[in-house]
Amino acid sequence: MSPRRQRLAWVAGVLVALAAAGALVLNAFRSNLVFFFTPTQVAQGDAPVQRAFRLGGLVREGSLVRDGLVVRFTVTDLQREVPVRYEGVLPDLFKPGKGVVAQGQLGQDGVFVAREVLAKHDENYMPPEAAEALRRAASASEPRAAPTLVGPGR
Repeated sequence: MSPRRQRLAWVAGVLVALAAAGALVLNAFRSNLVFFFTPTQVAQGDAPVQRAFRLGGLVREGSLVRDGLVVRFTVTDLQREVPVRYEGVLPDLFKPGKGVVAQGQLGQDGVFVAREVLAKHDENYMPPEAAEALRRAASASEPRAAPTLVGPGR
C-alpha cells in the first residue's frame, strides 16, 4: 500500500472513530435530558410515555395523604391536575399551596410516579417554566372584565 493510501486510511479511521464517539455522546445526552411539563400539557398528551420528565405546578390544598413513606398528592396548574405518588422523605419546604417540581414517569393509570420531589427554596423562587405556566393558566381562567368608561369615584 502506498504512503498516500495509508494516510487516507488513517484519516478515514480517525473520522469514523470521532463520528462514533460523537454519536455516543449525543445519545447519552439525549437519554439524560429531562423535559418540564405542566399538568395541562400532561392532560393534553404532550408528556412522553415510558420516559422520565419533570412535572411542575402547585400542590393542591387538601390533596396530601401520607401512608408511612408513601405520599400521595395532586399537582395543579390551576386548570388541570395530575395525581402524584412518591415514596420517600419530602423536602422540608414541601407544603400544600406551594410550588413543586417532581421528576419521574407517568404510569399507565395516569398517576405520576415521582422518583424525586423538589420544593421551592424561598418565597421568591419558582422554576421559570412553572411560573410561566401558572401565569398563563391564571390569565386563561380569569374572566375578563368589560372595560368601563367611568373611573372610580365619578
